[in-house]
Amino acid sequence: MNKYESVVIINPNLEAEAIKALISKISDLINSNGTVNSVEELGKRKLAYEIKKLNEGYYVVLKFEAKPELITELERVYRITDEVIKFIVVKEEE
Repeated sequence: MNKYESVVIINPNLEAEAIKALISKISDLINSNGTVNSVEELGKRKLAYEIKKLNEGYYVVLKFEAKPELITELERVYRITDEVIKFIVVKEEE
């Protein structure tokens, strides 16, 4: 299994419960084929530029271990989830 880091920017207009539910949904997906090492919620931050008519975003950093096949599915879920504004998944070097 490889180590990965994913930064997800979530719509800040969601309620706290909805944000928690989305984070747990992502964590559950990762745990189905890997292990989540840490979830760091950075909270609302100003975006460098406007995305989908929003100037702020709720930042979440996930560090996890998974097989490469999981990344394709994870990115697919990020793309079809309306609450996710932007995301990136990076493989950490050993």
